[in-house]
Amino acid sequence: MRSFKYYFSLAALFFSVSLLAQTKAMWPDAEYSQDIPTVESVLGYSIGERISSHADMLKYFEALQEAAPQRMVINHYAKTWQNRDLIYAVISSPENMAKLEEHQANMQRLSDPRTTSKADAQSIIDGMPSSVWLGYSVHGNEISGTDSAMITAYHLLASTNQPVVDKVLANTLIFIDPLQNPDGRERFTSRYYATVGMEHSPDRFSAEHNEPWPNGRSNHYLFDMNRDWLAVTQPETKGRIKTMLHYRPLVVIDLHEMGGDSGYYFAPAARPINPFMTPEQLENIALVGKKNADYFDEFGFDYFTREIFDAFYPGYGDSWPKFYGASASTYEVGSSRGEIFRRANGELYTYWDSVQRHFVASISTIEATSDNREKLLRDYYEYQVSAIDAGRDADERTYIIPTQKDRGTAHRLATLLAEHGVEVTQAQESFKLCGTDYQAGAYIVDSAQPRGRYVSTVMTQQVDIAQDFIDEQERRRARKLRDEIYDVTAWSLPLMFNVDVDTCDRATKVDAAVVNADTPLEGNLTNPDAKVAYIAPWGDAASTRLLTSLLRNNVKLKSASKPFVIDQKRYPSGSLIIETARNKDIDLVSIMADLTATTGAIVDGVDSSWVSEGPNFGSGNVVDVKAPNIAMAWDQPTSSLSAGNTRFVIERSLGYPVTAIRAGMLGSADLSRYQVLILPSGNYAASKSTISNIQEWVKDGGVLITLGRATSFAASSDAGLLALKRELALKEDEAEKPSEEDEVPAIKLTSKADYFNAIENHKESPDSVAGVLARVDIDTEHWLAAGVDSSVFGLVSGRDIFQPIKLADGANIGWYSDQESLLASGYLWQENLEQMPFKAFMVQQDMGRGMVIGFTQDIGVRAYLDGLNILLANSVFLAPAHTRTLH
Repeated sequence: MRSFKYYFSLAALFFSVSLLAQTKAMWPDAEYSQDIPTVESVLGYSIGERISSHADMLKYFEALQEAAPQRMVINHYAKTWQNRDLIYAVISSPENMAKLEEHQANMQRLSDPRTTSKADAQSIIDGMPSSVWLGYSVHGNEISGTDSAMITAYHLLASTNQPVVDKVLANTLIFIDPLQNPDGRERFTSRYYATVGMEHSPDRFSAEHNEPWPNGRSNHYLFDMNRDWLAVTQPETKGRIKTMLHYRPLVVIDLHEMGGDSGYYFAPAARPINPFMTPEQLENIALVGKKNADYFDEFGFDYFTREIFDAFYPGYGDSWPKFYGASASTYEVGSSRGEIFRRANGELYTYWDSVQRHFVASISTIEATSDNREKLLRDYYEYQVSAIDAGRDADERTYIIPTQKDRGTAHRLATLLAEHGVEVTQAQESFKLCGTDYQAGAYIVDSAQPRGRYVSTVMTQQVDIAQDFIDEQERRRARKLRDEIYDVTAWSLPLMFNVDVDTCDRATKVDAAVVNADTPLEGNLTNPDAKVAYIAPWGDAASTRLLTSLLRNNVKLKSASKPFVIDQKRYPSGSLIIETARNKDIDLVSIMADLTATTGAIVDGVDSSWVSEGPNFGSGNVVDVKAPNIAMAWDQPTSSLSAGNTRFVIERSLGYPVTAIRAGMLGSADLSRYQVLILPSGNYAASKSTISNIQEWVKDGGVLITLGRATSFAASSDAGLLALKRELALKEDEAEKPSEEDEVPAIKLTSKADYFNAIENHKESPDSVAGVLARVDIDTEHWLAAGVDSSVFGLVSGRDIFQPIKLADGANIGWYSDQESLLASGYLWQENLEQMPFKAFMVQQDMGRGMVIGFTQDIGVRAYLDGLNILLANSVFLAPAHTRTLH
C-alpha cells in the first residue's frame, strides 16, 4: 500500500506539470532552460495564478539575477515613503552587459551634439545596442504589470527556441522597472486577499472588486504618480527621472490598466499632441504600435489606438521621456482587478489573461526597438541637434528668473529644472539682457540646449492645442457630449509657482555657476548676536519653512499683520519677529544660526525695537504665533488625492505634522485639542452631528479650512458654515421654466436657433473645465494675504463658480480677475470665461470666536501650485493667532 507521502508527491508533480503548461501557454511553443528558475519554483505559484506582492517580486528577480548574472543585473534606484525598495533590472547579452556603462557614456555623448559631431555620432551609433525601458504598475491597483514584468524577464533569460529573443538580446538593452508603486500595490493586494472567501468572485459588485478608501492607485501620500513627472515631488519619481537621465533609453513604455470591459490600448496616442514633440518621435512609436498589432493579431487579442489617452500634458510617465528625445507610449490593458472578473458581455476574464497581454506587448515592443535600432539612435541624436537649433531661433530663447522676494520658490523652480536635466546657471555678477538690468543671483536658462524643447513646454506661458481639435470639442459640447480633453490644458511652471520670469530672444554671456538639483538655497543671518530681536521677512517659501522649524523648536515668535520699517528697512506684513527677551530659556543664537542655514531664510538681527513706520512689536497688529495642532479629515467622503496631496504640502513642503482623523469620527471626536481642521476636497454629505460638532468647535475658536468641493459643502444650506452661493450656468436667453404637466402649450420653432434654444437645459451648472491657470486678484490689505503679491495664479478645474461673499458676512481674500486678464494659460470655454470674472477664489468668514476659510479650488492639487503655499501657510499658521480664543 502506497503511503500518503507518495500520493502527495504525485499530486504535487501533476500540479507542477500543470503550472509549467500554464507558463508555456503564455507564449505558445516556447521552450525554456531548466537553469532559469520559474516563478512557481521560487514562489510556489505559477505566473498569473496569484497577484504577486512586492516582496515576492523582489525575491523572484533576485533569483533570476543569481541564475544569470552575466545577462541580468538588478539596481536599486529609490525607496518609497514606507521604506520599500524600488529596483530596475537590465537584461541583454553578456557582451552588451559587460559594456553597460560604456553604453551609458555613449548615450550621454549622443545627447550633446555641441561636443559630438555628426561623424562621431554615426561612429558611436554603428557600434552600440538599442535600448528600451518598460515601467510597470505605477498605479498600485493596476496589478497585471508586475507579474508580466516577471514573465517577460523569465522569457528573455530562459527561452531556448525563440529566434526573436536571441535577436533582441544581441542588439538591445532591456530595462525593466517591475513595480513603480510598491506602497500602493501592497495596499491593494492586502485588502483584496483579505476580502476573498471560499472562491474568488467575478462579480464587479463584490467586495474584492471594490476597494475601500484610499484605493491602491496612489502611493503613500496618495499621489497619482503618473501626474508627478512635472513637479517631481515623490521619491519614486525622483529616482526614476535620475535613472532615465543616466541611461537615456530610446523607447519608454508605461504599462497601465483600464476598465475590465476594455481590450488593450497602445500607440499612436489620441489627440491632442504636444506641439513640442517631433514627427520622428511620433513615427517611431507608431512603428512600435504596428509591431504590437502584428502580435495581437497573431494571438487574437483586441486592441485600439488613437483614442482616450493623449500626449499633451508633459507630466505623464510616457510624455516626459519624449522631451529628452525618447519615443514613448502608454499601454493600457483591461483589468481583472483581482484573479477573475465577469465582463459586461458575460465573458470570464482572468488575471492570467491580463498578464499575458502585457507580456506579449512587452516582447513585441522589445522586438520593435531591436529592429529599428539604427533609426532610433540616429533620430535620438538628431532630436538633440534640432532642439538646440529650435531654441536658438526661438523668440523666447533665454528665460531669466530674476532675484525676487520669494527666493525660496525661485530657487525651487531653478533646481527643479536642473532635476529634469535642464542646464541652469546662476549669475555671479550683475548683467544686462534685452534692455533689462539683472542682479547677481538671477537664474538663467538658455533654451538652445538639448533639453530646450522641455524648457519651452514648461516655461512658456501658453502651449496651444490644435485648433481643429478645439473646434471638435466645441461641437461636442454644443451637443451635450463629453469633451475629449484628458487632463489639464495648462502647466506653466512660472505661473504655477508665481515666480517672475523674463524672456529674451538672445543669449547672454555672464560669469555664472552651474545649478544642480541639490544646489542649496543659502540663508543669511545678519547681526547673529542681536540684543533685541530677529526679523524674517514674510512672503518667501524659505520663511515659511523657518516658521515651522521655529515652532517645532519651541521658539516664541510674533507676526506683524501690517508692514513696518525698522533700521531703515521695510518688512512686509506677516514678517516674523523673534524677541530675545521672550526666549531666554533656550539657546536662541544657535537655533537662529542653524535654522537660517537649513531653511535658506533671510533673517536680520536688530539691537533696538524702535519702529519708524508701522506697528511696534507690542501693537495689537502684531500677534503671537503658536504651534497649532492641525487635523485633517481623512477617509470617505474626501478625495484621497486632495487629502494626501494637501497633507504632503503641509508636512513635506512646509515642514509641519498633520493628524488625520477619519471623517466618520468628526461628529463625535473631541476637536478641542486642535486649532485647525482641514476639509480636503470631496463629495460631503455629513450627518447633523458632524456638522454640529464642527460648528461648535469653530465657534469656540477653531479655524476651519475648506478646499474645492469641501467649500461647496460648507456653503450648502445643510452645513451653514459659509455664506457663499454657488452659481448655475450663465444663460443669455432664459426660457420659460419647463412644465411638469403631461401636455404643454405649443411653441413655434422657425429656425435652428429656436430649435437649439428649445432643447437647451436652462437650469444647469457651468460646463466642467479640464484645468486652466487663471489670474486671481488679492486683497493685500487683509492679514490672510500677508506676503502675497497683488495677483497670483491658480489652477481652475471642475464646474463650481461662487459669487463673492457679502461684506456683512465675511471677506473676499482672492477673486478671479476681469475677463480680459483672467485666463493666463490653457483653454477655457467662452461661457465660463464670461461668468468667472470677480467670482470668489478665497474667502474668510468669522464664526463665534473662530473662523472659516474657504478656497473654491483645491490649492493642494498634485503639490505643484507652489505659488499658493503662502496663502495656505497664512491660513494654517497665522489664522489661529487671529481668532478670539483665550490661551
